[in-house]
Amino acid sequence: MSVTAAMDLICRGTDEVIKMEELEAKLKRGKPLRVKAGFDPTAPDIHVGHTVLINKMKQFQDLGHEVIFLIGDFTGMIGDPTGKSATRKALTREEVLENAKTYQQQIFKILDPEKTIIEFNSNWFKDMTAADMIQLSAKYNVARMLERDDFNKRYKSGQSIAIHEFMYPLVQGYDSVALKCDIELGGTDQKFNLLVGRHLQGQVGQDPQIVITMPLLEGLDGVNKMSKSLNNYIGIDDSPADMFGKVMSISDDLMWRYFDLLSFESNETIAQHKTDVEAGKNPRDVKFALAMELIERFHDKAAAEAALAGFKAQFQKGAIPDDIDEMSIQTEGGSMGIAHILKQAGLCPSTSEAIRMVKQGAVKINGEKVADPKSTYPAGTEAVYQVGKRKFAKIKLT
Repeated sequence: MSVTAAMDLICRGTDEVIKMEELEAKLKRGKPLRVKAGFDPTAPDIHVGHTVLINKMKQFQDLGHEVIFLIGDFTGMIGDPTGKSATRKALTREEVLENAKTYQQQIFKILDPEKTIIEFNSNWFKDMTAADMIQLSAKYNVARMLERDDFNKRYKSGQSIAIHEFMYPLVQGYDSVALKCDIELGGTDQKFNLLVGRHLQGQVGQDPQIVITMPLLEGLDGVNKMSKSLNNYIGIDDSPADMFGKVMSISDDLMWRYFDLLSFESNETIAQHKTDVEAGKNPRDVKFALAMELIERFHDKAAAEAALAGFKAQFQKGAIPDDIDEMSIQTEGGSMGIAHILKQAGLCPSTSEAIRMVKQGAVKINGEKVADPKSTYPAGTEAVYQVGKRKFAKIKLT
């Protein structure tokens, strides 16, 4: 893949890349880059919103780069203050390790375990002395820390900020020094911490890492970020049927956002989907493809196909009223054309009108459009015939 094509893929769905020209220069070297994303194992039961970062890691993996999934077992015991208005309760060592196990089980539904480097930041922090920590603290200052929005608000409102919370960005930043990272990924809310890593690398003479921030994924409502507490999420352990139904519930506009952040389809394929929809293709059919891709990733292909069939059956059942007319129509010669069936059933006033409705795509049998106005159906069949949105009849041909 060319550097330009790789840049397009890497930048897809990102919020910010710092700095773009440095990323291009690193890619032009033609050597595998060390790409890291850190996760504090505080919420091991993840939903697809959490996978936005992991998906970007998979793209780097597919491009041939070294992907490091860093489990912050040490930082998890500090508690990330990002976005918090009060000091967070720290996890115990046992809680952190238990959550870390669950994380590893879940990420390998996306990442290739053979190509993923799993690291724990306790590996380098457990041996640091008090003197080492003081030296690390000396590489940053309080004024810069207070530039952080959450710290600034708490300081101005007189709320307490514990000293150890100032350590969190430094400790996270030092991870990049210890791992000699070329690129670090994080959510938009992590930008300050990622830039601290870049600063610390420069302080020790390393080539500063590229910072790539990913947006927070909107939930099914399209308004709030995806969250279990808001019940607007798709869990990676949801049943295939639930997952399919949730994907189908998102708006057509939000669908493109999900493609950018959750799909592994190429940029060209997604662009073609957009062209097809603009040309008149039903967005529902494109949404089918997205739902199938996600279910196949977190379950398997058979589950995806079953979920699609189940959704179609449920949708068609839901679209047909319970109180429709039922009738029998006598065929001539053992079969009857669609136009005559619709006329005799009273669904169309004439055969010519019936033919016109078929050509307009307004006629369905059991929820499937009839394309050929010359279609014939044998005696002994029973089906629900529909003309337009409101005319239905259950017809048995005899």
